Amino acid sequence: MLELKLRFRRGPFNLELDTTLDQRVTAFFGPSGCGKTTLLNLIAGLARPESGRILLAGETLFDSEAGIDLPPERRRVGYLFQEGRLFPHLNVSGNLRYGLRRSKDGGALFEEVVEVLELHNLLHRQAQQLSGGEKQRAALGRALLRAPCLLLLDEPLASLDEDLKGRILPFLARTVGHFDLPMIYVSHSSAELRSLADHVKLLENGKIAGEGDPEVLFPGSTPFPKNS
Repeated sequence: MLELKLRFRRGPFNLELDTTLDQRVTAFFGPSGCGKTTLLNLIAGLARPESGRILLAGETLFDSEAGIDLPPERRRVGYLFQEGRLFPHLNVSGNLRYGLRRSKDGGALFEEVVEVLELHNLLHRQAQQLSGGEKQRAALGRALLRAPCLLLLDEPLASLDEDLKGRILPFLARTVGHFDLPMIYVSHSSAELRSLADHVKLLENGKIAGEGDPEVLFPGSTPFPKNS
């Protein structure tokens, strides 16, 4: 469970949240500039709130009154960016093992992650030899091998075409089920959210404007096929 009560201000933009996330996959949906990526950065420790607190599974990540602000490497949070961000000088195996070395307790078993994400045939390929979908699978594997308590996904399919999105979404769903790992998923795509999210929070101008079941919030959107 993630508890957020925070305020962040940068120029004219103001993000204020007081909410609890206790679903398997919680999604944030809203227009560009509403604060979705900023929120993920605050949770990951890449940005600092002006005030408030962030609690993950009972552990305090940030508390302005108590003077607590854990650095990103101590937050047990995995982050999957839109473009994957693999290390270009390492092959897929090297990228995965980098995540494993960084994990305090050794992370999830290397072979288990490789099997779940079907990465066996990619281990010796360089990042520049991968397709967009393959890069995202490798980046997801690297994030998992940090043994996170929470996975943040910032529009991870935005740069992919519809066919590739349909192929990657099952890997994301499989990851949630196999590793029993909660996710916060940011996307502009209501179809993605109907396919993956359990609960959606609508973000507008830095505030939660509504929330609910994705099938209720996006009744006219067609989800990706479950067997893609």
